[in-house]
Amino acid sequence: MRTTVGIVGAGPAGLMLARLLRLAGIDCVVLECRDRAYVERRQRAGVLEQGTADVLRAAGAGERLDREGLPHDGIELRFARRRHRIDFPDLTGGRRVTVYAQTEVCKDLIALAETDGPPVLFESEVLAVEGVDTDAPRIRFRRGGREEVLECAYVAGCDGFHGVCRAAVPAAVSRVFERVYPYAWLGVLADVPPSHDELVYARHDRGFALLSMRTPSVSRLYLQVPEGTEAEEWTDEEIWDELARRLETADSWTLERGPVTQKSVTPMRSYVHEPMRYGRLFLAGDAAHIVPPAGAKGLNLAVGDVVVLARALEHERRTGSAELLDAYSETCLRRVWQAERFSHDMTALLHRAPGATAFEDRLQLARLDRIATTRSAAADLAEGYTGFPFG
Repeated sequence: MRTTVGIVGAGPAGLMLARLLRLAGIDCVVLECRDRAYVERRQRAGVLEQGTADVLRAAGAGERLDREGLPHDGIELRFARRRHRIDFPDLTGGRRVTVYAQTEVCKDLIALAETDGPPVLFESEVLAVEGVDTDAPRIRFRRGGREEVLECAYVAGCDGFHGVCRAAVPAAVSRVFERVYPYAWLGVLADVPPSHDELVYARHDRGFALLSMRTPSVSRLYLQVPEGTEAEEWTDEEIWDELARRLETADSWTLERGPVTQKSVTPMRSYVHEPMRYGRLFLAGDAAHIVPPAGAKGLNLAVGDVVVLARALEHERRTGSAELLDAYSETCLRRVWQAERFSHDMTALLHRAPGATAFEDRLQLARLDRIATTRSAAADLAEGYTGFPFG
């Protein structure tokens, strides 16, 4: 089997790249180890930056997004039982975000690929990526019990943090920057309308809490918990009680409760692999970087990476110049590190570290108060949240 770009992974990065290449007239094949049903139901991110939503629309994947997505013009910060709204359009010149689950993005892109190409080969386990330092990379994979080879000109490693592509970059040229946080998020899906019409980020002495949503009738909520916590350690009643404590305000706002349909624990880390390109292998999305979820950046960073890569591949095909391909890693990393900074700042701003002192607590509250009372500080948060430019 032969193609121009072999894409490993059918998450949002791989599927978005495949769509952009299809529109640019560049042939590609997507290899995904899981089956289609798994890809379309795995729960991940749910907030799309302005730029991500615009890219989806331009790629022909905006119809359901515009019909079912929930546009948000701000978020609410809560601390010391106070409420303060960050108005995105006012602070950013009109930018906003849209709540639309990653599962739905993947469904839309898979449906387009099924109708219009390129091929997405599910249940195709990639065994190795070889020859990326030559002009003829190869991807060895197993499908239907038989080993096959995909020959290509370029390989896009969109296979996530635990994928095989990053291992193809020699240790001698790799640099890893990482921080593991001493807490995690306990997340729940609940069949109850959201108790607020925008996302609520709460800093509390007992730990962080987030009120989010998936649809007008389904809430997504999170609690900061110690690292290593198992979801089953918390009963539904304990979760609702703790959310009510941490989200409490001085006014009459109340948290609506409902049946919990799903629980999971998300560990938190910051991770960047440099470079994001080696030879003819280009890493994108979680294969190259991880951000803690407080900044809502993971899916959006992945889309930014593949936008840069698709433009570079189209430029090379049209002009014969590899200038943009050669700049891929540097171009992406500028945005990646800004997103890492923003996500780290949001995490430090809202989470209470184990053993935090009263002095550190007061510093957190002072930072939040500055955001609530100073336009420039609020604008910095709003600009970071709604997204940095794609290259």
